[in-house]
Amino acid sequence: MLGGYLQLSRAMKRAKLDRATSERISIAIQVRQGCELCLHSHEAAARSLGVTESEIELARDATSADPRIAAMTAFGFRVFAEPNAITDADVDALRGFGYRDREIADVPGVVALNVLTGSFNLAAGLRAAATG
Repeated sequence: MLGGYLQLSRAMKRAKLDRATSERISIAIQVRQGCELCLHSHEAAARSLGVTESEIELARDATSADPRIAAMTAFGFRVFAEPNAITDADVDALRGFGYRDREIADVPGVVALNVLTGSFNLAAGLRAAATG
């Protein structure tokens, strides 16, 4: 499993989807998946990329004030939550926002990496450090 994780992680470093959008998708997934350790990590990464607190809050609900980012974040969450419901029209809508096929194709990789790391952490009993 570690070898597969490392290969996927390396592959995602070559992703064309911008990292701030990728972090927003990761936030939406981790809110639903329940890995607080991952959620805190992705929120910190988003902040380091200049994503505002209000946008991080919106990402928790798989949306954004920017319609282009909202469309991709919602798409990423749907790939996670209901991949069988994705249609050609969904992909065409992303193209309408200017996303290229390579960026759209990166989304399942973002989702897979989140599912793998989050479920591993939860199964291993890894929890976020207490704050306060």
